[in-house]
Amino acid sequence: MKPFFYGQYFTAMSKFTFNRFITYFLRGLLFVVPLALTVYVIFQSLDWIDGLIPVDIPGLGFILIVSAVTFLGFLVSFFITRPFFEYFEKYLIKIPLVNIIYSSLKDLIGAFVGDQKKFNKPVLVAMDENRRLLKLGFVTNESLKTIDLEGYISVYMPHSYAWSGNQFLVDKKFITPLNMSSTAAMKFVVSGGVSGLEEK
Repeated sequence: MKPFFYGQYFTAMSKFTFNRFITYFLRGLLFVVPLALTVYVIFQSLDWIDGLIPVDIPGLGFILIVSAVTFLGFLVSFFITRPFFEYFEKYLIKIPLVNIIYSSLKDLIGAFVGDQKKFNKPVLVAMDENRRLLKLGFVTNESLKTIDLEGYISVYMPHSYAWSGNQFLVDKKFITPLNMSSTAAMKFVVSGGVSGLEEK
C-alpha cells in the first residue's frame, strides 16, 4: 500500500505545484503586460515626437519641440502678442477645408487641455422611459438653444476598449449627474466596467 500511497501523494503535490505555477504566472502576466504596453506606448510616442526634427542627438528633437510649443504658448498668452495670433486665426478659419480641420482639432484638444475643459461632467443617460437601461456619458454642451433645441444637452458616450464613441442630443429629463470623477468614469467605460468604481 505504501508505494500506492506515495504515488498519490506525489501526484497531488505535482498538481498543487503546477496550479501554483500557473497562478503565479498569470499574476506576473497581469503586472508585466500593462506595464510593458504602457512603457512601449510612451516610448513610441516620445520617439515619434523626437523624430519630427531630424537631429543626430537622441532626445534633442523632443526637447526642442517641447520648448518651442511652450514658448509659443507664452506668446499666445502674452497680451502684446495675443492680438497677432487672434488676427492670424481669424483669417485662417475662413479657408473652407482648413476651417473644418483646424476648428475640429482645436475644439477636440481644447476639450482636454483648454481653459474650459469638456468631458469633466459624467452623467447617466436613461435609454428608455422606465430607466431600465442606462448609459454613461459626458456632457459636452449644456445649451442647444442656437439650434432650437432648448431643454436638450449634448452628451458624448465613449465606446469600451476603443478610442471612439457617439455623440447624442438628449432631453435633460433623461439625464442624471453622476457622483464620480471624470477620470474614474472614463476608466469605467473604456474598461468595459472592469475598473474605475474604486476611485472617487
